Amino acid sequence: MTGDAEALLALLRTRRSVPALLLQEPGPSEAEIDAALEVAMRAPDHGGLRPWRFVLIRAAGREQLAQLLVRRMRERDPPSPPHKIDKAATQTRNAPLVIAVGAKLVREHKVPEIEQLLSSGAALMNLLDAFHVQGYGAILLTGPNAYDGEIAAALGFGADEQLLGFVYVGSRPAQLQLPSPAPIERASCVREWTG
Repeated sequence: MTGDAEALLALLRTRRSVPALLLQEPGPSEAEIDAALEVAMRAPDHGGLRPWRFVLIRAAGREQLAQLLVRRMRERDPPSPPHKIDKAATQTRNAPLVIAVGAKLVREHKVPEIEQLLSSGAALMNLLDAFHVQGYGAILLTGPNAYDGEIAAALGFGADEQLLGFVYVGSRPAQLQLPSPAPIERASCVREWTG
């Protein structure tokens, strides 16, 4: 293994989700966003369907998204606790860049829908890794807002597209110390089959 490969693997081992409320300016430049998207679109893609969809939300769009999320939260669940509504709005306004990630599903295709979704998930992970390698913090947030058809439609996702989640991106606070993850016992999730 080359020194470059070892260094990249060491860097990837340090990737952690950074809470959206902690992300701050400056956000990635246009060139850095383009680089991350290029890496994202190198995901495995059985059938060459390119199912990934990315909607960039910046500047004033973040305020519009915050208002949309709050409105839909109140409509879906009128007694939503105010702190949950405030959190959704604040993290959306706070992060310099929000990317709505989706999948365009080709129904009744030889490539099953699950593979199209897996390809989109791989693209999403590549996106998170690419921002990390460039020195940014990021997090994927899902939940009811990500699975809300009205939110997806408002963001321009069509009937054949599925919103999968929101990637929040920005600079990490200089003093931020994320805890090291607990070691994972390899045997709990890796096994070898010999026939």
